[in-house]
Amino acid sequence: MKILILEPYLTGSHKFWAEGYQRHSEHEIEILGLPGNFWKWRMHGGAVTLAKIYNEKGERPDLILATDMLDFSTFLSLTRNKTSDIPTAVYFHENQLSYPWSPGDRDVIQNRDKHYGFINFTSTLVADLVLFNSQFHMQSYLKALGLFLNHFPDYRNLEMIDLIRDKGQVLSLGMDLAQFDTHKNVTTEEAPPLLLWNHRWEFDKNPSDFFQALFILAERDLDFNLAILGECFSRQPKEFIYAKEFLGDRIIQYGEVEHFSDYAKWLWRSDILPVTSIQDFFGGSVVEAIYCGCHPVLPNRLAYPGLIPESLHGKYLYTDFEEFVERMHTLIADRTYNGANELRGVVQKFDWLQIIKKYDQIFESLVAK
Repeated sequence: MKILILEPYLTGSHKFWAEGYQRHSEHEIEILGLPGNFWKWRMHGGAVTLAKIYNEKGERPDLILATDMLDFSTFLSLTRNKTSDIPTAVYFHENQLSYPWSPGDRDVIQNRDKHYGFINFTSTLVADLVLFNSQFHMQSYLKALGLFLNHFPDYRNLEMIDLIRDKGQVLSLGMDLAQFDTHKNVTTEEAPPLLLWNHRWEFDKNPSDFFQALFILAERDLDFNLAILGECFSRQPKEFIYAKEFLGDRIIQYGEVEHFSDYAKWLWRSDILPVTSIQDFFGGSVVEAIYCGCHPVLPNRLAYPGLIPESLHGKYLYTDFEEFVERMHTLIADRTYNGANELRGVVQKFDWLQIIKKYDQIFESLVAK
């Protein structure tokens, strides 16, 4: 079976996912993508460019798989002579309806941020199958869609929500976790607990609360170090600049590393993963850190409860900022972190070697209909 993946924002986790599926699937998979820059323009114009490229190609896939960054309805309309009878699916890494926008974004300030959510809406309408990377993601999208459509003056088409729900399905993110194994570093060196930030340096990851908690812990004279990894797409947010000055020598790594091997080694070396995000539809960076033995401290919301067995929620999930700080205080002071002992096996199910059959079977069933 031939599967065509359409990804107008081919970078980061989107790129790793597409190439990971291509590498592990039993099927023949082609990726038609554009560089991962200018995400708003990709959502507007990417479909036109990819449709032009597709129409110039002579090959015909058995299935077209788009991601949430594509205006799928525009792509299919521009390629209708070649794609009208081909089964289609769309995979949602994130969505622009329940994703928290930064208050400082120009589109938010000028009240022109709604169209990106409408692109997601029409993409779910035209696709034969709608896939979300977590149950939380699917539920939050459908809830936000109802609120979104109710903003309009008439012909709100609220019945479409049930249509989308009926063809919606959860398919967890496939990840290449096994690649971390060769970079595991065993050390007996006595050192302060190492805290980890391995997310994007952006508003939705809530660096403000993260660093505020660490400032409190530092003022209590607790002994800890910090490794700050992750992508910074433009200028450094003010929270990171101030944290670098305030925490000083406690920060033993600051900034994205160039090679995966270095990233993996930092994860294996780290002890505690404090998370304060205000949005995470799946939690790929969290899964990576847990796999490498970090003890997670996660908010009891978003997709995180779905990553942790319910019997362990009390140990790894917190409810508010005050509990977060006190949980971190105890872990650092008593060195009671042990996430490696019971959670690594839990997240192994997301490795491509474990999940690939489910991916292939879902798309085989769609084509067979």
